[in-house]
Amino acid sequence: MNKVVRPTGLERMIRQQVIDRGITDERVLTALRAVPRDKFFPTESSGEAYADRAAPIGHGQTISQPYMVALMTERLEVRAEHRVLEIGTGSGYQTAILASMCKEVFSLERVKPLLDDAFNRLMDMNVRNVHFRYGDGTLGWPEAAPFDRVLIAAGAPAIPEQLLREQLSDGGLAVLPIGPEDEQMLVVVHRDGAKLISTDVCPCRFVKLIGHEGWEADKK
Repeated sequence: MNKVVRPTGLERMIRQQVIDRGITDERVLTALRAVPRDKFFPTESSGEAYADRAAPIGHGQTISQPYMVALMTERLEVRAEHRVLEIGTGSGYQTAILASMCKEVFSLERVKPLLDDAFNRLMDMNVRNVHFRYGDGTLGWPEAAPFDRVLIAAGAPAIPEQLLREQLSDGGLAVLPIGPEDEQMLVVVHRDGAKLISTDVCPCRFVKLIGHEGWEADKK
């Protein structure tokens, strides 16, 4: 008698939360299968890794819902030869997904303990095509620009036009949430020369993007 093979938590997550919601890019699905999401959670809460929601990672930050990671990655249209600027390293999960799909990732994070933890995780996973930097992500990484793609994993009050005009390649794409603090719109921005053409994707909610082209930090 043939054994019934039950899907793992990761595979159930991919089928029910990602594929069933319309994500079809096989490269994105392969990346999701290759990166163990539970490794980006504390041991005591690793059972929450495959839940259909964002989860806190400390310091007022979150790891995005699996579907949102998949959606942003699919809309970014990442290719193997691309260099990607990521603003908001967070846990490093989205970073690892991008790194498995492109040539290089340049990832910025303003919360030093999160950056250090993400660096250690990716080093332990033998991910070697990511460059990390601590600081204001909205200033980008000028000396490494231009980038083929830009992903911003925090909500900006408006499109960071200076960053995208100066550091996104002509013809490149950026994916980011913009709008008020309580709810944003996920948008895809295409740079066409001096023009930035924005297309709405769906409502979403992210933590605030803090920085020069973001929100001011909360005063203590």
